[in-house]
Amino acid sequence: MYDLMVSVDALAAHIDDPDWCVFDCRHDLQNTAYGLQAYAKGHIPGALFMHADNDLSGPVTGRNGRHPLPDVATIAARLSACGVGPDTQVVAYDNEGSIFASRLWWTLRWLGHDKVAVLDGCLPGWRRAKLPLETETRPRPAAQFVPRPRDIQVDTAYVLSNLRAPQMLLLDARSEERYAGQNETLDPVGGHIPGALNRFYFDNLDDAGCYFKPADELRAEFDDILAGRDPASVVQQCGSGVTACHNLLAMEIAGLTGSKLYVGSWSEWCSDPSRPIAVGDQPG
Repeated sequence: MYDLMVSVDALAAHIDDPDWCVFDCRHDLQNTAYGLQAYAKGHIPGALFMHADNDLSGPVTGRNGRHPLPDVATIAARLSACGVGPDTQVVAYDNEGSIFASRLWWTLRWLGHDKVAVLDGCLPGWRRAKLPLETETRPRPAAQFVPRPRDIQVDTAYVLSNLRAPQMLLLDARSEERYAGQNETLDPVGGHIPGALNRFYFDNLDDAGCYFKPADELRAEFDDILAGRDPASVVQQCGSGVTACHNLLAMEIAGLTGSKLYVGSWSEWCSDPSRPIAVGDQPG
C-alpha cells in the first residue's frame, strides 16, 4: 500500500534508495520555527525538510485561511529542487500524529503525484524501532516535477451554496472543544460551519496516538458517520486545511474514497462575519 502508508521496516529497507525521497514535516502551529530546529537536531537519514507554512502553503491574506494552497509553479520548483521526479516514491513523516505528513501527502496527490505515502507511526515509530537519526542534510540531484493539478478541493462558495444540500457532508477534524466553539486559541472566532459533523482526527490513531487504526476499524467508524451516504459527498475541513487531510487519508485507508478538501476551512470561513456559524456540540 505504498500509495497510502509505508511501514518503518519498508522505509528502512529503502533508506539509501535514490528513487525514494523522504520529507520531515514536523511543525508547531504556534511556534513555526520548531520544525526546522527539530530537524537540525536529528532526522531520519536522507530526509529533507518541508515547512507547513513556507512550502506547503501560499501567502496568507487574512481572508483565505491560515494555510491556503501553495502556488503550483512554486511548489513544483521546490519539489524539483528536492529531486522529486515522476517516478520518485515520496514518504512523509512528522512527530505530531501524522497531521503535517498527511498535508504533504494530500498536496502531492493534488499535484497529480500518486507515489506518495505517510510513514506509519512517523518519527515515534522510527524511534521505537531503535533506528538511527542523523543531523546532516544529504543533497539530492535535482529532478523535473511536472504538476498536473486535480480537482479534489472545494472553495468557500461551494460550501456556502451547499450548506443544507444532500450532496455535501461536511466533516470537521478539529477537537470536540474547538468544534463546539470552546477554548478557541488559533482563530478569532469560535464555532463551526452549520451542518458540519465532528470527527476529531486523533480518533484515527491507536490508543498511543502513534499508528493509524486498522482499515476495517476505520471503515466501521466512518461508516457510522456516513450513515449510507456516498464517501464522495464528504468535504473534509478543520481549522486551516491540515488535520482535515488526516481524516481524508484515514477514509482512503478504509477504502472510502473520493472525499474532497475545503482548504480554507474554519479560518477562512470565519474571516467574513456575514457567513453563518454554529456553536455547541451539535451540527447546528
